Amino acid sequence: MYDEVLFPTDGSDGAAVAFDHVLDIAAAHDATVHVLFVADTTHMSATLIRGESIETLEEEGTEIVTETAARAEQRGVSTVTEVAQGDPYSTIVEYADSREIDLIVMPTHGRQGLERFLLGSTTERVLRRANTPVLTLQPDADRTVEYPYQNVLVPTDGSESADQALALGTDVAKTHGAALHLLSVVAVTSLGVDVRSEVRTTSLEQKANDLVEDAKAFATDAGVESVTTTVGYGASIHRAILSYLDDHDIDLVVIGTRGRTGFDRYVLGSVTEYLVRTSPVPVLTVREPISEP
Repeated sequence: MYDEVLFPTDGSDGAAVAFDHVLDIAAAHDATVHVLFVADTTHMSATLIRGESIETLEEEGTEIVTETAARAEQRGVSTVTEVAQGDPYSTIVEYADSREIDLIVMPTHGRQGLERFLLGSTTERVLRRANTPVLTLQPDADRTVEYPYQNVLVPTDGSESADQALALGTDVAKTHGAALHLLSVVAVTSLGVDVRSEVRTTSLEQKANDLVEDAKAFATDAGVESVTTTVGYGASIHRAILSYLDDHDIDLVVIGTRGRTGFDRYVLGSVTEYLVRTSPVPVLTVREPISEP
């Protein structure tokens, strides 16, 4: 499933935690890991004020990728290392496109307290712009990240991005022999108790049931043996998803992001963004193809 995996690293503790999972993935698929360090040259004036030159940053990067590659060698995983200059997120995206990378793996840089909800700026931008699927992990999550995955969750709302996630999640489940969980959430906000609200709720329930049944047919036809469908309810879609993964021992969530031209091209989607920031298990995101005007 994966031949080329990209691991951008800054040498942080969060990156080190994520790399353990990268090695598990690469070892299982006999994949090559591309270890990339980007010397950020977008703020060179501040860098020079601190007394650091671009040469110093590159030397630091060389040390980081060399040490990271050495860890991979101990696991028998082949690597390609590179130190580049530029804007980190755009360099990562361009590298993935030019090397035909199958998967990008990055930590979210989450922390306890308020900072837990602040997604690392580079990771966030890569998620929004990458054409390659991106796997994100919480470096401070309480759960142990297991691989291969046993229970894969694909939330769906019938959108094109959700269809992209379904195709990818189906591929993951089939490759690993994992159980595939398909979930559609009906948002039960303050609809009131009149007849119109009941009719609307019934309509939403029917649509959600149709979505998961259609998704099940797709996954079953593709060869996934264990498929579970659920229609959930809640005032918050992302919280309903988090509750589901806790209740069903989910170890991977696959979800789509929105990709369009213009400003909307950079909108990640509130549900996806919240899940990436708060999920205790890895989140695999895939972007909807960009439609040209």
